[in-house]
Amino acid sequence: MQTQSDVGLHWFDPFGTTDFQNLVSTPAVDYRAAKKRILFWDQEPLHIEEINKFLEKFINEIYRVPRFNHHYPIILVTSEYDSETVQQVSDTYNIQSSYYFFHAWAALDWYRGYEHSFLSIPFAQRNPKYTFLCPNNIIGGQRKHRLELLSELVDRELVSSNLISFPNICPYENRTVAELCKEYQILMGSVDLPLIIDRNINHANNSHKIDMWKLADQSLLHVVTETVYYGRKSHLTEKTFKPIVMQQPFMIVSCRGSLEYLKRYGFKTFDLFWDESYDDVDDNLRIIKIGKVLSDLNQLSSKEKAQLQRHLVPTVEHNFRWFYSKDFEDLLWKEMTGMISRW
Repeated sequence: MQTQSDVGLHWFDPFGTTDFQNLVSTPAVDYRAAKKRILFWDQEPLHIEEINKFLEKFINEIYRVPRFNHHYPIILVTSEYDSETVQQVSDTYNIQSSYYFFHAWAALDWYRGYEHSFLSIPFAQRNPKYTFLCPNNIIGGQRKHRLELLSELVDRELVSSNLISFPNICPYENRTVAELCKEYQILMGSVDLPLIIDRNINHANNSHKIDMWKLADQSLLHVVTETVYYGRKSHLTEKTFKPIVMQQPFMIVSCRGSLEYLKRYGFKTFDLFWDESYDDVDDNLRIIKIGKVLSDLNQLSSKEKAQLQRHLVPTVEHNFRWFYSKDFEDLLWKEMTGMISRW
């Protein structure tokens, strides 16, 4: 039977960092003698170069042996489901992996109490002026897809008539849109940056807040530009839960299968009202299909949009109620305790 000192727990502090110097560990009687180590990489997605570099140092610091042909009693805990990156890391280092929906727990904590607030007009009572709301802040750090989406929206002439925020300089990397587009070989049409709709309230360090209530009231739907987009994995963050809490329909710009992934947790999407086949196409086509759907919705008359809004109400209300339900929390709890029981 393992004792507390047999297991070493490792995580990162402050929130959102994956730097080795920010690794926090539980104290043990003999730190290097722990028989099992559980590494929580559950806040951020895995990027293969970054996690490889980290594990090389982590293994060297603890085990002092070459990594190849050796079994390390490490369990890598992530918030990535069916992830090719996690599989590659597990195979390379001969370690186990575990998964739970960390960001759902974070959203339940951060957005608690909003179901009792009066910050938002109920969706059925709104009179939206715009087709969609699409906030963006960080555009560097392997977020090429946000630039590609902006290029698509510019080409379809959807920018000036909708609520889109977009910086000219990435606050994370301090690089301009022009520099990033050159690196990624993206042809960006004429657009006057920065696009400001939210007075900089959508900064990354405000992920735990929702300050876009009035903007949500003015928009028919919310376009979520998630953190990751490329490759086989499912990784949704608190960004996806913001429109649910603000009682908005949504489209998700993320990895293939993201809508199906969300449905696994009891939420409903909007395939009865617009084409959601974008969720099941290759990375190089998904944004184009999203742009086509947004363009079609944008061309609807005011009467057609009002009619669509009425039809959307039951799905929007279901998602809002489900997020704040005990059943949703119980589902997450069962998933997490099931994971722990396998350790």
